Amino acid sequence: MSAHKLLFIVNPGAGNHKMDLSAMIRQNPAVQKHSFEIFELQKNDTVGKIKELISKSRAGRVIAAGGDGTLKLVAECLLKSGTAIGLIPAGSANGMAKELGIPTDFQRALELALYGSAKTIHAIRINGALCVHLSDIGFNAYVVKKFDDLPQRGMWAYAKAAWQALWRHYKMDVFISTQAKEIRSKAAMVVIANATMYGTGVKINPAGQLSDELFEVILIREYAVMEILKIRFTNLAFDPEKIQVFQTRKLKIRTRYKAHFQVDGEYLGKTRQIEAEIIPAAIQIIF
Repeated sequence: MSAHKLLFIVNPGAGNHKMDLSAMIRQNPAVQKHSFEIFELQKNDTVGKIKELISKSRAGRVIAAGGDGTLKLVAECLLKSGTAIGLIPAGSANGMAKELGIPTDFQRALELALYGSAKTIHAIRINGALCVHLSDIGFNAYVVKKFDDLPQRGMWAYAKAAWQALWRHYKMDVFISTQAKEIRSKAAMVVIANATMYGTGVKINPAGQLSDELFEVILIREYAVMEILKIRFTNLAFDPEKIQVFQTRKLKIRTRYKAHFQVDGEYLGKTRQIEAEIIPAAIQIIF
């Protein structure tokens, strides 16, 4: 890569807080070969503020250093702009980094962000929020809420949150409407999938592609732990009596009662209605 202007958007609160990401970037010899700026996110920073910052920087590449939430914020700012987004994963789950094969090692991820080529992927707009990874309503969103409430981070904390949620969560009555079909069902959860797998490594959407201008809907009727494990460790398909998968460009979901809802790992409260639509050729991301 020729010497482009770089803008690093850093979340200092990402992950376990043990790394000083800004210092690591600033002191890196590879970074010092370029003109660069570092901006550390604060809790009250808005999309509008970050967009203005990016515009003023005239950066050729904007590199998100943090977790899935940091990437989501940068992607929202650069939607349809054509500006390449790099990613240095430093979150608790780093789901999108795992999806794209981006190394979790700082130096390797940095070098990829500096010298790698950008590819175009789609995204989804869900109830006004941008989704670049996975969104769901029901059980997993409740797990995300429980996880957020715990003082610990990491996979053990996630497992603890999942165990707590398993005993306290009830199935939903859902009505799903797309351009091609309508479904009424009991459901443990419904996943709106841009990507294929969660940050835990569970491949919930094996057939998903990031460039086909369709997203997948995974209707999970039962708490089908064995089905998820089957997908993770074998090449066997889901049992359609327990898990149904279909593709669409538009989607509406209604539930009888309000249910827990999350987008890209961010818990957004309870809702009775979801509307989702594909955003084709949404962002340029380096992987």
